[in-house]
Amino acid sequence: MKLELLLLGILGVRPATGYELKKFFDNHGRFLRSNTQMSQVYRALARMSDDGWVRFEIDPRPGPQDAKTYHVTPEGMTVFLDWLTGPYQPPSKFTDPEFAARLSFAGFMTEEQVLELIEVELGARRDQVARFRDRDRTFTPASGFPFDHELATAIGDRLHQWGNEAVDRHIEHLELLREELLDSRLRENIGASTAVDEKR
Repeated sequence: MKLELLLLGILGVRPATGYELKKFFDNHGRFLRSNTQMSQVYRALARMSDDGWVRFEIDPRPGPQDAKTYHVTPEGMTVFLDWLTGPYQPPSKFTDPEFAARLSFAGFMTEEQVLELIEVELGARRDQVARFRDRDRTFTPASGFPFDHELATAIGDRLHQWGNEAVDRHIEHLELLREELLDSRLRENIGASTAVDEKR
């Protein structure tokens, strides 16, 4: 998943400076793309500006350099929406950030599009569980180097257990999200959690 797509989505919600975009990836968006460097953000913005996907306005600031506030152009929004609502090919790892990134920009989609995305992800993960959960994972070391086969097998079993639990939780969360969307309860839950936060 390209940095440019994430930047288009963020700027589509709200114009921002390069510094503000970097700050987003350091905080709110850290799980969408880790270790994003300022230089990467500015290089991507320069390419996007050259391609006509974003435009910028100069914001005079005290100090040696004025700030540029970036805005998505209609062409840039078309590129972003083509990706966001286009075919989703689930990656082999359910922890890959593309699915979460698409969900993070759900405000640009209809509920039907979000449900379709969830169905594709659910189908892929259920298929993975059916195909790989009970696969034969036994192996016989044969390199001739010292190797604690019993320890390696025990650790491998534990990792397999953790992976099973993680993908099961992922599936459960998606099923709940789908149910809340279908029952029109999701927006009610958001309102309730906001009210609780305001009381604190």
